Amino acid sequence: MPSQRITFAGANGADLAARMDLPLGKARAYAIFAHCFTCSKDTRAANYVSAALAEQGISTLRFDFTGLGGSGGDFANTNFSSNVADLVAAAEYLRANHGAPEILIGHSLGGAAVLAAAPRIADARAVATLNAPFDPAHVLDMIAGTRAEIEATGEAEVTLGGRLFRIKKQFIEDIEQHRLTGEIRRMKKALLVMHAPLDSTVNIDNAAQIFLAARHPKSFVSLDGADHLLSRRDDAVYAGSVLAAWAARYISRPLSDAADLPRAAPGEVVVVEAGTGKFEQTISAGRHRLRADEPVTAGGNDSGPSPYDLLLAGLGACTSMTLRMYAAQKQWPLAGVSVKLSHAKVHAQDCAECDTRTGKIDRIEREITLQGDLGAAQREKLLQIADKCPVHRTLTSEVRIATRLSDV
Repeated sequence: MPSQRITFAGANGADLAARMDLPLGKARAYAIFAHCFTCSKDTRAANYVSAALAEQGISTLRFDFTGLGGSGGDFANTNFSSNVADLVAAAEYLRANHGAPEILIGHSLGGAAVLAAAPRIADARAVATLNAPFDPAHVLDMIAGTRAEIEATGEAEVTLGGRLFRIKKQFIEDIEQHRLTGEIRRMKKALLVMHAPLDSTVNIDNAAQIFLAARHPKSFVSLDGADHLLSRRDDAVYAGSVLAAWAARYISRPLSDAADLPRAAPGEVVVVEAGTGKFEQTISAGRHRLRADEPVTAGGNDSGPSPYDLLLAGLGACTSMTLRMYAAQKQWPLAGVSVKLSHAKVHAQDCAECDTRTGKIDRIEREITLQGDLGAAQREKLLQIADKCPVHRTLTSEVRIATRLSDV
């Protein structure tokens, strides 16, 4: 998933650090992701939700609230109201520079913030919450041990998630004033409530209260087995994929409306620069869209496989397909095939079977795993058949690449 680092002015004037996660081709719609209390835009939930939306053609702006992550400003001077105002500022930035936000997504307290901000963001058509509290003051449970000190002295240092934060009395006073029932009822947007039944930080009852306060259309999805932060990769990926599928119903541009994506005729592959990084490329193969890039160590953004990764993938896929076809013809009990490949440049003199004796040559290591009740002779024959896959034959035969400039 390609992304761009950007900054924009928050509600209080501080520069807010953000990422714009991009789909292949032109975005169908724009979304905003609000992170959890004292978290950042780079949480696992934010990453995987944004990636899933990108696959649906939706570009997501995720940013650090004032005083958090890479954003400027003093966290001690922020509160729930300033978070809501930062969300409105994010919507204004999107509207002015990219496109009006149609989807608002919030995790934990960020979910409460998008519910409060939704009536003020007229362009938004859909709102989704992940493990969000119905009452924003729920977060005060996290500082219960120091609340007396804050009330008495006006502020105190609190450890949250292993980090030290300064909380002022104004934060408590502000968050206790907010009640979301009115905002939820009048936001006039589709709502998706996603919550983990065993969330030990924000009880599942909060999801029920949010759901009951909302008008239709509204939906609920259980994140069964997940924790509050969606710290397990599988849980975050599941939440992101379900959310993306749901959101696609509420955006104005259909998935098929993608005239700017590269087009490839049958039997062709078209590769164009993505324009979002030094090396990033958009690949069109028939109706399929892929991304190619280089790893960070080579100066890329690691948003997709490298060219050599794709080359190995083609050989590996062809090998597996060829073995499957041969075993099917012979009616052999081949239960499964996996192919592991690697590429390296090696000294020619180290290759006893090579004709080239000087300089370096390309060497591809291919390891095939065969599953099933196969005899030794069958396994040996399949190993021989692997060398007959069409891509293998292409790579080991004389290949001429005819290159010309197009007339365009």
